[in-house]
Amino acid sequence: MLDACKIAPLELSPLKEVTQKYMINRDRIIQTFCDIVQIDSPSGEEEEMAQEMVQRLEKLGFETRRDDYGNIVASDGREHPILLSAHLDTVEPGRGIKPTVKGERIISDGSTILGGDCKAGISAILEALESVIEDGEDYHPVELAFTREEEIGLVGARNLDFSLLTAKEAVVFDGEGPVSQITSSSPTYIGFDVEITGRSAHAGVEPEKGLSAIRIAADIITRLPQGRLDENTTFNVGTIEGGSVRNTVPENTTIRGEFRSTSLESLDSIRIQVTEAIEEVKNLYPEADLENHLHTEFESYTLTDDDPSTNRTKRALESIGLEPIMKPSGGGTDGNVFRLNGISSVVVGMADHGMHTVREYVTIPDLVDAAHLCEALLRNEEAQ
Repeated sequence: MLDACKIAPLELSPLKEVTQKYMINRDRIIQTFCDIVQIDSPSGEEEEMAQEMVQRLEKLGFETRRDDYGNIVASDGREHPILLSAHLDTVEPGRGIKPTVKGERIISDGSTILGGDCKAGISAILEALESVIEDGEDYHPVELAFTREEEIGLVGARNLDFSLLTAKEAVVFDGEGPVSQITSSSPTYIGFDVEITGRSAHAGVEPEKGLSAIRIAADIITRLPQGRLDENTTFNVGTIEGGSVRNTVPENTTIRGEFRSTSLESLDSIRIQVTEAIEEVKNLYPEADLENHLHTEFESYTLTDDDPSTNRTKRALESIGLEPIMKPSGGGTDGNVFRLNGISSVVVGMADHGMHTVREYVTIPDLVDAAHLCEALLRNEEAQ
């Protein structure tokens, strides 16, 4: 056991007495989390983490498969399963993570993220599986999906071989905050790339012969919206790349950005704004070449009262004494992709806070609660 992950005495989460006949192992889930966050798995480099997951799942008796994209799909082989899911990758800086238990939190040393997104979710799923299996009692049929490259646009889920899955309902452990927090809605995400070709020239000898692609890019950006546009809509220019050396008028530049909204009208309006801004700048620089590419990364959804996975999750939360909290999100998860592929999916919190920052932390009581929810979903009497 790592010194950094020495574990305090067991403290149970404040759940109903009825659930206490089932025991989530607090020490074990903390250790599992600390162990797997030390496996480097930035987006595109998840193989070591994937192999670790396959080993753990096969040890629990699951049949595991890797699809052509490297995603993991596992099953206990029974019919009518529920799907539990999380993603394998983390954002940067996520190499050499050193987790420390400090009171009721797990933190990093401040030089990296912690990796709670999404390894807290993975830990909750693994602990629940271990708990129900070691109890030796019947539990609900289950499938598992652990995806690659979620953080760079749900790429793994969008390339997932859905023919390997039979589940019609899914719970995705990938939300921020406590497990009682359910993502009630998620926006449509549209990325855009504007490629600009100007004309290079020596900046000190004959700059008048050049046509600066960076200057053109700046003129476009000043015409675009920025930040939060309304309650449900955001716009961001994320990167601008171009030029070669400081004494050359830059010939090529690329602008990359995104906009998100749950409103189709807002999305259409922004598309028009982007197109008009580019056309206006084109007219100012007729000798330049401007190419614009828009691509939808994921589609919006809003949960409804008759949604099967939502109702299942609410019942399971209530069975362990937690009140469901419905909260909209400005982000997307694999749940967006599952829904597009006909699987009723709900995203729940996984005890993580400060995602994508070096100030990220996981609250241990909430992590235990996440495992309790997962276990409740698997117990036959709670899952029906």
